[in-house]
Amino acid sequence: MRDDHPGYPGAAAGDFRSERRFTAPEPQTPPIGMPSVDPFGQTGGQAGYLGGFPGQGAPRPVATPPGAPLPPPVRPSVPSTPYPDLSTSALLPQARPAPSGGWRRWLYLGTGKLVNVGDGPREVHRKNLIAHAEQPLTGCYRIAVLSLKGGVGKTTITATLGATFASLRGDRVIAVDANPDRGTLGHKVPLQTPDTVRDLLRDADSIARYSDVRSHTSQGPSRLEVLASDADPAASEAFSGEDYTRVLDVLERYYSLVLTDCGTGLMNSATSAVLDSADTLIVVSSGSVDGARSASATLDWLDAHGHEQLVQNCVVVINAVRPRSRKVDLQKVVDHFSRRTRAVRLVPFDPHLEEGAEIDLHRLRPPTREALIELAAVVADGFPAPGADRS
Repeated sequence: MRDDHPGYPGAAAGDFRSERRFTAPEPQTPPIGMPSVDPFGQTGGQAGYLGGFPGQGAPRPVATPPGAPLPPPVRPSVPSTPYPDLSTSALLPQARPAPSGGWRRWLYLGTGKLVNVGDGPREVHRKNLIAHAEQPLTGCYRIAVLSLKGGVGKTTITATLGATFASLRGDRVIAVDANPDRGTLGHKVPLQTPDTVRDLLRDADSIARYSDVRSHTSQGPSRLEVLASDADPAASEAFSGEDYTRVLDVLERYYSLVLTDCGTGLMNSATSAVLDSADTLIVVSSGSVDGARSASATLDWLDAHGHEQLVQNCVVVINAVRPRSRKVDLQKVVDHFSRRTRAVRLVPFDPHLEEGAEIDLHRLRPPTREALIELAAVVADGFPAPGADRS
């Protein structure tokens, strides 16, 4: 074979390309770069998209598909020690962290802690997610959980996400029931007080310390506190946007994270106040056709009423997904919401959550627990950088 033959290894690259014997495969995603994701959270596929929509000058935020690794968490810069040569890392040998579980843990203990192979990729990824959820936060971050359709698990997502944050972080986390139709958020933690949001409003002017607020809330095993709505439907209808603003003024002085469980209506004044004050939005959908359509209609309404920024930074949660149910093409549902929002996450069906009683994270199945940790990490990825202007 001649040296200049295109098939010869030493042939010039230009000669090989000039033959055009191969054609590039047809793209499997639209030009805007819709992410290719596995609806059941398996690793793989495109990590996200950076392309903007037609008519938009700035690129959209990167959408993180289910199962994709998150970038390293942002940590605040701290001044260096005045004695760098006397730092702990310089003076003491840094021991490798012991494996957390599995055969690696057994090997570590079985060899008298002499053989330490470290954690596997799955545990490393889990610790990365936890590091994201534990990111430092300046001030109070307000999360609104919304759904136009009832019965999709909006209150359950509020409680489980809040419990996940509270169990991972060291600061205070509270969930507020702003449902004007007698919400059930107060039923997700053991009842410690009969007080409701009405009692907090009554005592708002006399609250001067954290213990004053704590006397009106109930706390679960995860340390999540819940401020329940009024149990009387006739009285709860009077809960207005002004009332919510007063409640928020009190809570943001003592809590780092405030999650608000909104009602199913979008036109009441309480929901309007929640949306106006929210830093980020979570829209909950079921895996059914009508659930997905209702969630998409919620985004349409928000876009049409001046909340475009909330929609762009929104996280959509498809709740209670049964892995063996193939009646609805969840891939297309995920693709639809990925084009409109910052991220989409799936939370699998769990028998403990189906009970509708108090939620204990330790009773959840491992896939559900992992999905909630990943959801918390994705939400925390939207936290403002330390020192950033949030006005």
